Amino acid sequence: MKTVLVVEDEPEIARLVRDYLEHAGFTVLTAGDGEMAMHQVRTVKPDLMVLDLGLPGMDGLDVTRSVRSFSAMPIIVLTARADESDRIVGLELGADDYVVKPFSPKELVARVRAVLRRANGEERAAEVIRAADLVIEVPEMRVKAAGERVEFTPTEFQLLVALASNRGRVLTRGQLLQAVHGVAFESYERAIDAHIKNIRRKLEAHQGAPSYIETLYGVGYRFKDE
Repeated sequence: MKTVLVVEDEPEIARLVRDYLEHAGFTVLTAGDGEMAMHQVRTVKPDLMVLDLGLPGMDGLDVTRSVRSFSAMPIIVLTARADESDRIVGLELGADDYVVKPFSPKELVARVRAVLRRANGEERAAEVIRAADLVIEVPEMRVKAAGERVEFTPTEFQLLVALASNRGRVLTRGQLLQAVHGVAFESYERAIDAHIKNIRRKLEAHQGAPSYIETLYGVGYRFKDE
């Protein structure tokens, strides 16, 4: 049974999320602030975290940054903030997905399941992808670039697999969303841009001259066929 940590300072929302996740078969832990969340992450090591951005004290962005300094545990950002830039910053820091309040608890459960499937390799075939100087060991979620290990979050890894498996072919943001989620969620296309930015930063020494992933403005992205 997978364990989900829900970090939310509003008790009613925390109970709602906990109840739906428990009904879906998850073990659920809760934390009301960032410090408590970090303690749970380090001691209990949950399988996934649902994280509110608007926490008192240590906010959700700080928690995301801290977690990503030592763990690739999947993170779904839960936020009521109207400014989209906060959600994009969360993704750029390494969050895997986000849900905006008010939200459908059923959709949140579906997103949790989708992210965990990616993290557990349930949606990937057993194969090794070789592209340029990358070696992508799909079942093990391992990537080497020029012989050096590169760490990715589950969402970043799935996007890289989708692009490298279709090298030379342009994939739209909608197609990449489908590859990541496996279901037709609302098209958060800027989320894809944030994840691609993270992948490039990890793979490429010079972002101004991308050596792996090309942007076709107004269309989507392509892994170079070389």
